Amino acid sequence: MSPAVSPDKLDGFQIRPTPPAELILATIGPLTRETVFIEDRTFLICRPEKSDKLLDHPEVHAAFDADEYMPYWADLWPAARMLAKAIMRETWTPGTEALEIGCGLGLAGIAAMAQGLLVTFSDYDPCALRFAADNARLNGQENFRILQIDWRSPPADLRVPVLLGSDLIYELRNVEPLVGFVRQVLSPGGLCLLTDQDRIPSPAFKDELTRQGLAYSTQIMRAGEPGGRRLKGTLYRITK
Repeated sequence: MSPAVSPDKLDGFQIRPTPPAELILATIGPLTRETVFIEDRTFLICRPEKSDKLLDHPEVHAAFDADEYMPYWADLWPAARMLAKAIMRETWTPGTEALEIGCGLGLAGIAAMAQGLLVTFSDYDPCALRFAADNARLNGQENFRILQIDWRSPPADLRVPVLLGSDLIYELRNVEPLVGFVRQVLSPGGLCLLTDQDRIPSPAFKDELTRQGLAYSTQIMRAGEPGGRRLKGTLYRITK
């Protein structure tokens, strides 16, 4: 795996515009700490109490105008719970390297570390990386790395045996670059676990996996908050 860095540019491609992290973190408002139940384990996730308030921030508006940026990282999405559940059910070789794509608050990567994987949290948004790292430490984990990356232009030398991702195909424009990222970064014989809440682009995602020569299988997943509505989604097991 390439070293964990936070570059301004990757292979000459500018990372998509994001609001200055220091401004967002300084004005993010109160935080809440949620106990997340996954299988027989509990994890703690700290997140903004009122994530919708971020949408009013002028820097978020500017980033949206530049590249349709949205602060999706600030919520704990059902697909992240689905992915954490899938990770906990898998048999892993301890010490295997894993890269979480679009890590958001970091739940899946934290679950992977609990299973003995060596995790790198990656996201194009530095605020997500800050929360993922803080949440990892909140759960007693210190041996991890962070990587600021735009999946539209991955580093040429980045290879990992395990890729993890949740709720990444919420927009059609994400489908082709995401599948291209998986095809380039996943090591031969590797495994990518990806969960989706069966959003509108999912048929296009399946077609693109086939077009780019990646084998996959699917499994129905369900997840939700305790005592709340449980939502259905799909787990993709993608191999190369």
